[in-house]
Amino acid sequence: MTEKLSEETRATLLDPLVESGWNLQEGRDAIAKTFVFNDFVDAFGWMTRVAIWAEKWDHHPEWDNVYKTVNVVLTTHDVGGLSALDVKMARKMDSLAAGQ
Repeated sequence: MTEKLSEETRATLLDPLVESGWNLQEGRDAIAKTFVFNDFVDAFGWMTRVAIWAEKWDHHPEWDNVYKTVNVVLTTHDVGGLSALDVKMARKMDSLAAGQ
């Protein structure tokens, strides 16, 4: 079962994400990042690749897309905040974006 990140592990897991452009959401236990691509096709293609992993891991992002920009928020609703699944998904999103 997925658990909310403990206070002991939060900094270890979240600090590298913050360094790569993720931000802690104000007012909720979530992380957010804006990804900007070359054009709509690149943005939508990235979203499609992320969607495959999200389905595989049964962990789905909150996101919106306008043209070449995708805004993402990650949190684990089942535990009421951030979990290791959010960290895993953020890392996957970053690696897929780097492959563009």
